Amino acid sequence: KDGVRNQCQMTDLLYTEKDLVTSLKDYIRAEESKLEQIKRWAEKLDSLTVTATQDPEGFLGHPVNAFKLVKRLNTEWGDLESLVLRDTTGGFISNLTIQRQHFPTDEDQTGAAKALIRLQDTYRLDANTISTGDLPGVKYKSRMTAEDCFELGKIAYSDADYYHTELWMAQALKQLDEGEDSTLDKVTVIDYLSYAIYQQGEMERAMDYTKRLIELEHPRGKSNLKYFEFQLEKQKKAAEEEAPKQKEREKRETTDKKKKKKKKAKKAFSLIPEREKYEMLCRGEGIKLTPRRQSRLFCRYYDNNRNPKLLLAPMKQQDEWDRPYIVRYLDVITDAEIEKIKELAKPRLRRATISNPITGVLETASYRISKSAWLTGYDDPMIETINQRIEDLTGLEMDTAEELQVANYGVGGQYEPHFDFGRKDEPDAFKELGTGNRIATWLFYMSDVSAGGATVFPDVGAAVWPQKGTAVFWYNLFASGEGDYSTRHAACPVLVGNKWVSNKWIHERGQEWRRPCGLSEAE
Repeated sequence: KDGVRNQCQMTDLLYTEKDLVTSLKDYIRAEESKLEQIKRWAEKLDSLTVTATQDPEGFLGHPVNAFKLVKRLNTEWGDLESLVLRDTTGGFISNLTIQRQHFPTDEDQTGAAKALIRLQDTYRLDANTISTGDLPGVKYKSRMTAEDCFELGKIAYSDADYYHTELWMAQALKQLDEGEDSTLDKVTVIDYLSYAIYQQGEMERAMDYTKRLIELEHPRGKSNLKYFEFQLEKQKKAAEEEAPKQKEREKRETTDKKKKKKKKAKKAFSLIPEREKYEMLCRGEGIKLTPRRQSRLFCRYYDNNRNPKLLLAPMKQQDEWDRPYIVRYLDVITDAEIEKIKELAKPRLRRATISNPITGVLETASYRISKSAWLTGYDDPMIETINQRIEDLTGLEMDTAEELQVANYGVGGQYEPHFDFGRKDEPDAFKELGTGNRIATWLFYMSDVSAGGATVFPDVGAAVWPQKGTAVFWYNLFASGEGDYSTRHAACPVLVGNKWVSNKWIHERGQEWRRPCGLSEAE
C-alpha cells in the first residue's frame, strides 16, 4: 500500500511537474512576446527617428506627426517602461528616468490634441482626412491609429465638447470596423459615441449605437436603451404639444416679415461674426477686391524718394491691399540672413506673450500660440543692418522702434484677431516704453508654409500669404495719430509646415518730421 501510495504521489508530482512545464512555457511565451513587442517597437522607432531627424522641421510640419510624437513620449514610452521594468540590465530604466524630465506632460498632450481639433475646424477637414494624413503639401504622410483617434475623442469629451467627441470616436470605430489591429475595445468606443450623440440631442442615433452595445453584451446597454427610449418619448410629446402653437405663430407672421427673414438669411460679409470671417479668410474664402480696386494695385521698383542706398538697387515693391494700404517688398531679406536670425533666436525662443490691455504687463494667452525671441544689434551687427534697411525703405526712425521680434509658429500655431496699436480704452499699453503708440508694423516672412499660416485682416477681407524672403508693411495709425481700426489682423493656424516670421513694431516718437501729422482725424 505504501508503495502504491508513493506511486500515486509520484504520479501526482509528475502531473505537477507537467503543469509546471506548461506554466514555464507560458512564462517563456509571455517573455518572448514581451521581447518581440519591445523589438518591434525599437525597429519601428529606429526607422521613424532616422527619417524624422533627417528633416526635423519638415517631419514636425505635419500636425499628425507632432501630435503622435507628444503622445508617444507622454503615454507610449510610459507603457513600454512598465513592460521593461523587470529587466534593468540594459540601463534603460535609469536612462528613461533621467530623460523623463524633458518629456511632454499630460497638459502638452492635451494641447497637441486641441491643436489638431482647431485645425480641423478652421480648415474644415473631416476626421478621416486627418487620420489618413492626406493633407495638402504633406511631405511625411502619417496615419493615426484607432487609439490616436480615441485619445482625441477623450480629450474633447473631457471638455464637454460632444461634437468633436462624436467625430473622433466615430473615426476610431470606423478604423476598428475596417479590421485595424488594435488593443482598443469597440465597446468602450461605442459607449462614448452613443453618449456624445445623446448629449447633442440626437436620441434615435444614440439608440442605434446603444443597440450595438447590447449586441456586444455591454452591462449598461439595456439600461441606457430604456433611458433613451423614455427621453425620446418625452421629446415626441413636447413636439406634439408645440406643433399647434408653432402653426399659430406662423399664421401671424406677415408676408413682409418672411421677406425680411429671407434677406437676413443672405448675410453680408460685414455681418458675419469675426471668428467665422477669420476662418473663411484662412481657407482662402471671403470677399475679394473688386476688379476696379484690383486694377489700381501695382508693382514697382522702389527707391523711397531717391534714397541714396536704393538708387542703384531699388527694391521690388507690390501693392497687396488698398484700404488699409498694405505693401509687400520682395527679396528684401536673404536666405543667409534668415538662417542667421533663426540661429540667434532658437536658444532664446519662449512662449509668446501679449500686453495686458489693463495693466500693460506681458503675459501668455491661449489666442497667441507661438514662440518668440527679441534680437538687438548687440546680439549681432547684422540685426542693425536689417533695422537700417527697414528705415531706408519706410523712411521711419528706428531708434524708438521695439527690438526685432522673431516668432515661430509650429503646427496649429496662431495669433487670433488683434490690433497692434493701443486703443483709447487702454492708455497704459506702451506707457513704460515712453515712445508713443505703434505707428506701423513691418513683418518679414522667413519661410514658405506648405498649408495655412496666412496673415488675414477680417474687417476688410484681406489675406496675405507667407512668401519666404518678402516683408509686408502697413500703418496702424492715420497721420493724425488716430488708430486705423481696419488694421485688425490675425495669423492663421499653420496646417502643414513651419512658419518663421520676424516683425518690427515702429513707434510714434521720432516720426514727427518723417510722417507729419495730418489736418483731419481721417488723414
